[in-house]
Amino acid sequence: MASLKSFLKKKNYICIPLTLTATNHFEIKVSINGVEGLFILDTGASNTCIGMDKIDFFKLNSKESEIKAAGAGATEMLTKLSTKNKIEIGKWLKKKHKIVLFDLVHVNEALTSHQAMPVDGIIGADLLKKGKAIIDYKKTRLYLKQ
Repeated sequence: MASLKSFLKKKNYICIPLTLTATNHFEIKVSINGVEGLFILDTGASNTCIGMDKIDFFKLNSKESEIKAAGAGATEMLTKLSTKNKIEIGKWLKKKHKIVLFDLVHVNEALTSHQAMPVDGIIGADLLKKGKAIIDYKKTRLYLKQ
């Protein structure tokens, strides 16, 4: 029987290694507009997000948004929206993707209080759906379809 990796490779999937943190989150290195950052993979997050403090770092355009963000114990957080971003995860590429921007201080405080590294953002279900994502929890790998 073929391994999941070889089976998915035949189906044009790219294999991306994940790192399991002390908080049981998967971390992943992602390049946004040519700049690499550290992100959490979160299937429960509806949108891919980046911290407001990283707007210049990732060369993001941004505009005010009426959307309110909630998560990790915080609610009704103000957001901005960034459009037309180039996202690279391993050799997988998505152009013109929108990203929600909001204050990730509460997320990073929760991570660091459990001896995990702070992150630049969150890869959410929007991007995972576009990539037809498959997560191999046992081998700690993410597969995205080209």
